[in-house]
Amino acid sequence: MRIDKLLSNMGYGSRKEVKDLLKKGNVRCDDKVVKSPQTHIDPEKSVISVFGEIVEYKEVVYLMMNKPPGYVSATEDQRDLTVVDLLEPEDAVLNPFPVGRLDKDTEGLLLITNDGKLAHQLLSPKKHVGKTYYATIEGRVTEEDIKAFQKGVTLDDDYVTQPANLNILSRGELSEIELTITEGKYHQVKRMFESVGKRVTYLKRLSMGSLMLDPDLQTGEYRELTDQELAYLQNEHIKKN
Repeated sequence: MRIDKLLSNMGYGSRKEVKDLLKKGNVRCDDKVVKSPQTHIDPEKSVISVFGEIVEYKEVVYLMMNKPPGYVSATEDQRDLTVVDLLEPEDAVLNPFPVGRLDKDTEGLLLITNDGKLAHQLLSPKKHVGKTYYATIEGRVTEEDIKAFQKGVTLDDDYVTQPANLNILSRGELSEIELTITEGKYHQVKRMFESVGKRVTYLKRLSMGSLMLDPDLQTGEYRELTDQELAYLQNEHIKKN
């Protein structure tokens, strides 16, 4: 790979700005000054530094975010801030995108990556990847609701959902539940409860496939997936499919 392309990809500026860095002797490869933008290097074997700072080269990024309310699950939006706006420049420069959507007011697990193949596998309706949510519900959730969700409920547009697993954590005027669905229809969890005469007042995603939300991640924080988390996702949703 040409060194100017590598540095540009990693956020050190446009090709023109990177050429200026090189020309001024601010870039080193294996402790040797590199001035030619056409110099070919192997980022896996060579140590590149700019102003003495080591460049950590990454082509693919896998990030787990605890999405805060008020942000939309998109890469850009005309009116609202997006989850990508929460990323550090060194992560944003790799052009990652959220895998699926969480509503603006919904919190919790969001996978952000630039791995299109994995994203497709996780979102494909044919794969039936389970997504588990915690929610508070206005109204008393009943055993009849559990049975209805197991069969599939009819939404306001006459769509019948796939079977879903509803677990009641507490009952009352404000009930607490966990719900696992294998689809991702628009506002699906909220619309499912509306179909049985109840209203979601708080919603948080806890898991997606084998990926569980890190309880140490504060709302709005994110981290890279561990090697084990990534291996589980890839083995579960790519190699087996």
